[in-house]
Amino acid sequence: MASKLGDNIRKLRQKKGISQDRLSKEADLALNTVVKMETEENPNPTTETLQKIAKALGVTVGDLFK
Repeated sequence: MASKLGDNIRKLRQKKGISQDRLSKEADLALNTVVKMETEENPNPTTETLQKIAKALGVTVGDLFK
């Protein structure tokens, strides 16, 4: 599931046309957190992190896993 999560975050971010840096700022997360999630170095993000990313991307947390 982790690889799908990372891939989905990357695809949603690119669809929105924003960089990893911008996503990290909009989600109030460290850039390193976003990079690690997309590259699967952080396979177990917290619920809070998922909620922040989903909100910044304008999707639901469930959409991150689709």
